[in-house]
Amino acid sequence: MDKYYTIGYGGWAPQDFLDALIARGVTTIVDVRLRPDRAYRGTWVKAKTPEKGIERLLASEGIKYAGNPELFGNPFIDVADWRAPYQSHVEQHGPEMVSFLLRVEKPFALMCAERKVTACHRQYIAACLARRGWDVEHIE
Repeated sequence: MDKYYTIGYGGWAPQDFLDALIARGVTTIVDVRLRPDRAYRGTWVKAKTPEKGIERLLASEGIKYAGNPELFGNPFIDVADWRAPYQSHVEQHGPEMVSFLLRVEKPFALMCAERKVTACHRQYIAACLARRGWDVEHIE
């Protein structure tokens, strides 16, 4: 299985973020945010058109954008202990997640807001994929 990555944009300058992706040959970002249209900084927002926000930033380096908020987003983000319910969500939807990701151009990176993977729900997606033999590297 190909290697894939995870990354959180929090704390990154846009060019440094891009440089980290380019250094690893990432061709596609898979946005795992529940509400990518609500990013607090315009650079990271999923705008109504690809000429703005995160899609514009990625396109400047030829990186594609893919997202599926209903499948990958964390609907439990406002719950104090969101980890257990989200882990159950991933276990339930793991086959769908894998099916979606198999159609994404590789190598890809799962992207969310939190820079540290231990503070982010993408750690559970990554663990699900690792159990299926996928090779993952967390970019921090």
